[in-house]
Amino acid sequence: MTSQKTERLHALDSLRAIMMMLGIVLHSANTYVVADYGASWPLKDPLSTSLYLDWISSFVHAFRMPIFFVVAGFFASLLFHERSSTKMIKNRVNRILLPFLVFVVLLWPLVTISFTYSNIIFAGGSNALSTALATFSQPSAFIPGHTMHLWFLYYLVLFSITSYIIGLLFNKLPWFTSKSSQLVSFIIQRPLLKIVVFALITFFLLLTMNRSWVATSLSFTPDFNTYIFYAFFYFFGWVLFKSKSLLSSFMNYDWVFSILGMILFTTYFLMDKSVLSLEVIMAIKSINVWLFIFGFTGLFIRFASTHSAVMRYVSDSSYWVYLLHLPLTAFLPGLLLGIAIPAFLKFVLVMSGTAFICFATYHYFVRASFVGKFLNGRKYSRKLKDIKPMVPLNETLKTANA
Repeated sequence: MTSQKTERLHALDSLRAIMMMLGIVLHSANTYVVADYGASWPLKDPLSTSLYLDWISSFVHAFRMPIFFVVAGFFASLLFHERSSTKMIKNRVNRILLPFLVFVVLLWPLVTISFTYSNIIFAGGSNALSTALATFSQPSAFIPGHTMHLWFLYYLVLFSITSYIIGLLFNKLPWFTSKSSQLVSFIIQRPLLKIVVFALITFFLLLTMNRSWVATSLSFTPDFNTYIFYAFFYFFGWVLFKSKSLLSSFMNYDWVFSILGMILFTTYFLMDKSVLSLEVIMAIKSINVWLFIFGFTGLFIRFASTHSAVMRYVSDSSYWVYLLHLPLTAFLPGLLLGIAIPAFLKFVLVMSGTAFICFATYHYFVRASFVGKFLNGRKYSRKLKDIKPMVPLNETLKTANA
């Protein structure tokens, strides 16, 4: 591998980490939005809401998981093609399946207690904490009812199995692999064509669901719509790896795509949705997500392609931070209910408090411990000065812990 490729991997590693970190922003904002998110986020502060937070929540939701799955597919493909199919599956078992099985059990009580506590507080009830804790008086209550925010790990396991099988099949059809790579390379080198082609595919996926956006399933039973929608982004990343020499082309029009995406998103956000047909909304969201994918990825390649000890630390911590953040973003709003401050300030307090606890626990209890090794494959020094540039292969494998 060349040094240039190593720099690009730094950028994608940082992009993956930031997408995971944005979970704190999204879930901290959800409690204070004006819109009713229903069962997808069953918390709403009855005294504090802000339309600004609706914009922030909707904005993050518009691109975060699609970009994450693109990057995850890219590095899964790297493991498959540059190590071996067997090592790819072993890596996915160790870095995705086992953490999912462990943390879906460990986090279930924390998440349930946190949401129950804040909902009781918001409803004006008393003895909120003791009532929330009482929900686990029976051993059966500790059995997870759904995947919670770990749904993305669940589907990454499914995508890993699928890509393993398809990868082995395509290894026996080198002509097909070559032609598909050539086609993707042809498309991504043409700015307008790549937006149109991938937005059209996304549009038709939404059309088959008859929804403006996929309703992500938290069930342990695989949901076809959730699977097929995010599989498209994952396999785009998988095929993109074969055209990795063209990653620099993402910097072409990266600012233009990002700004256009922001304008289109904000215009749609401010519009009266009742005057738009479902198909028009599908089209807007489909175009938007690909403007953001190509725009934001290009910006990361442009500005984050060199080694940074701080970003390496953030990347190392992102797995743990994402795992732990949800119960905190659900519990802390209950503590802030009686404080007479604007909704936006409550959002900032929840977000910063969650980030502080997540990073503090990572630094002192995870980074240099067996937990850090379990999540990231190795223990790390707590000192920033010990974070050195990695050789290309090791950097690649570390980044592959998507």
